[in-house]
Amino acid sequence: MNQAAPAVKEADLLERCSAACKSLKEQVSRVVVGQDAVVDALLVTLLARGHALLIGVPGLAKTLLVSSIAEALGLTFGRVQFTPDLLPADITGTDVLNDADPGSRPHVSFMPGPIFKNLVLADEINRTPPKTQAALLQAMQERNVTVGGHTHPLPDPFQVFATRNPIEQEGTYLLPEAQLDRFLLEVHVDYPSEDEEREIARRTTSGQRARIEPVVTADEIRVLGQLVPRIPITDAAVRLAVRLARLSRPTDREAPDAVAKYVRFGAGPRGSQALVLAAKARAALRGEAAADVEDVHALALPALRHRLVLGYRADVDGVRDADVLKELLERASRG
Repeated sequence: MNQAAPAVKEADLLERCSAACKSLKEQVSRVVVGQDAVVDALLVTLLARGHALLIGVPGLAKTLLVSSIAEALGLTFGRVQFTPDLLPADITGTDVLNDADPGSRPHVSFMPGPIFKNLVLADEINRTPPKTQAALLQAMQERNVTVGGHTHPLPDPFQVFATRNPIEQEGTYLLPEAQLDRFLLEVHVDYPSEDEEREIARRTTSGQRARIEPVVTADEIRVLGQLVPRIPITDAAVRLAVRLARLSRPTDREAPDAVAKYVRFGAGPRGSQALVLAAKARAALRGEAAADVEDVHALALPALRHRLVLGYRADVDGVRDADVLKELLERASRG
């Protein structure tokens, strides 16, 4: 009996996870039309306790989508509009001299920045210099911030959803590879279909906005986040994830021609780790008891594309990271 109880508990948690994700999607769909694949990717990121980078042209509701998810989760939400004059302290916070109380001695106190929220939107993250972008590195990796020699823990849960506009180059900065590697998924937001765009036009010009009700608490998010690493994954799925990461490296003996020709640096071990964890989260999203090869296939592109550093020949020949990963999947699937 004692051995059966944990299994029942895990099954109950999986059922709760699947039901919670369904409720979240229903709430978000009240204000965001379509973008089902993007919503699923963000839910995978939430369950895996990771961070996501959303890429899309202006006007595709990236900001609205993230804020709507925060509302439906009942989480605290912080937004940082990245601009060229943004300073690290504008994100993390700073120590200030507090001498306003005449009855006490002047003392230094910490004033937290907007990053001290459960869900942080880093809007147009590529518009600020690398020094300011780097202010997020410690927070994204360690879930704390060091200011003035003191380390301050961030709220739990803490996750960053960043957006990037891919079409404007003037006044923007490349994201450092070290920071890109901290994002679990890179999610591309495409144009809506014609039917969806008609519905968007109707809703946004009606003068009314649907109300989103919180359906999941922060405590539930923490519990479900702890569930995901415990979800089993098949040996075949792990082998595929690791093989994909290794084949993306030009130094690998079995790397396909596209990698040797177009890739300067491939995915490191964090890439295969991210792919395995995301596959587990996708299984939890669907209420499945274990992750398999299909989950790895579904998430290979968003989990690995931003970890590839393409060379100049890729630009010349018009080759994208998605093209390289397509060949990688074909090679890895053949064994």
